Parts: sequence; C-alpha cells; structure tokens
Amino acid sequence: MAGLTPDSPQVQEITLHAVSRTLEISYEDGARFQLPAEYLRVYSPSAEVRGHGAGQEVLQTGKRHVGITALEPVGHYALKITFDDGHDSGLYSWSYLYELGARQEAYWQDYLNRLAAAGASRE
Repeated sequence: MAGLTPDSPQVQEITLHAVSRTLEISYEDGARFQLPAEYLRVYSPSAEVRGHGAGQEVLQTGKRHVGITALEPVGHYALKITFDDGHDSGLYSWSYLYELGARQEAYWQDYLNRLAAAGASRE
C-alpha cells in the first residue's frame, strides 16, 4: 500500500452513490475515480483481508451485493469505510484510494482470476 507523501494527490471531493453502491472520488490533479463498494471491500487494507504479511491475504468471496453504510474521515489522510456486512477495520489512505482507482482494471481482473482459481464466487 502506497504511503502518503507531500507529493500525494489531495482529495477534492467524495460522493457516495448509494443506489449504485459506488464511491466517487476526485483529486486536485484532475483524476476522478468511480470505485464500486465490492471492489473497495475486496481490496480493504485491513489485516482481516491483507493478512499480517506476504502470502497471508484472505480471498474475499460473496461480496457482489455489499454496500457502504458510512464514511468517516480520519485526520487529513484517510477514510474509514463501513460496509453493510459489518466490515469497518480498514483505513483507506488518500494515496491508496488513488492507487485503487488508477489500477482498477488490473486489480479487478486479478481478483476475478483469483476467484476462478479458488473455485469461489462473487455471490
């Protein structure tokens, strides 16, 4: 996970679209990302998802219909997201959210590949 540096893009606006279960984030450098709740949930920076070291990641399954119930800023560097499945332990730094947006296509395909390899489902 990328750390926050003085050069990290700053967030300008955050909008939660409840019906489409999408978090829209715009940055001062002009970048704008639409991040689905499911994508944010399966890439949570929490220890529950990422594990406590390389190779300890836990594949998240059955998250297709997950929604976001709350957003809470943490200082000037992160966002705490509460999901409707009860998960709320990941702190999403602005730079990590930027990374998730910038690499969304590749990360999502990697997730789908890992699901397929495990014989698991998004349902």
